[in-house]
Amino acid sequence: MNELVSIIMPSYNTAKYISDSINSIIKQTYSNWELIVVDDCSTDDSIEIIKSFNDNRIKLLLNEKNSGAAISRNKALKEAKGKWIAFLDSDDLWVENKLEKQIKFMEENGYAFTFTDYRICLNGRWEPYINIAPSVIDKRKMYNYCYFSTITVMYDREKIGLIQIADLKKNNDYAMWLQIIEKSKAYRLPECLSFYIKHSGSISTDRFSKLIKSHYLLFRKGMNKGAFTSCILTINNLFHGLLKKIFYKKSIEKYGFKGDEDVIV
Repeated sequence: MNELVSIIMPSYNTAKYISDSINSIIKQTYSNWELIVVDDCSTDDSIEIIKSFNDNRIKLLLNEKNSGAAISRNKALKEAKGKWIAFLDSDDLWVENKLEKQIKFMEENGYAFTFTDYRICLNGRWEPYINIAPSVIDKRKMYNYCYFSTITVMYDREKIGLIQIADLKKNNDYAMWLQIIEKSKAYRLPECLSFYIKHSGSISTDRFSKLIKSHYLLFRKGMNKGAFTSCILTINNLFHGLLKKIFYKKSIEKYGFKGDEDVIV
């Protein structure tokens, strides 16, 4: 329980939120981490806010031109020195013992690729359920759908190796998991340790037509599948996405949450 964790954080114009995200890392009970922030030419005060943190574990990299999250994540992954790789976007949050619990879960079971449950806050309102997933995700299930959020993931870099992904504007995180699943199944830690903060106008709330296109490009460009195969995989993915919305949610009461007061970061 003393190996370095490299935390990957792309940043672009999130001055309103990035302080909370970084503070949720600083508050972690597991202290041996490095945070690699890659700023993608922000035009707000994001860079100044990041520099204001007096913590030598925080490393700031600057893109020369606006390049998107995929390029930013690739850059950070090349710089990562840790055994463990974790991800937190610049407007999302972790429970303070997220790293400690997840590393213990992985070490005790010998897992190389894991994720946790998570809860979503959309435009300031917490959704009344926790997002869960299958206990074990193999290659078939991973192609069916991305059941977990990026901010819940941790993997063992020594076992998985360096991951680099295609320049996808959307679903570039999913492209990472499709690479990693070739080397390891993904295992669920059934605790809500991550909070996904959504805002209207964000990529995650785009229209359905754009959603279809982004999934097609994921398989066509990101995974180098043929056009017909990419169409079939996209249809399959959308179908399983619908099933996820139905079967992989648990009300906060049944999960054990009393309410929003249980959101502790």
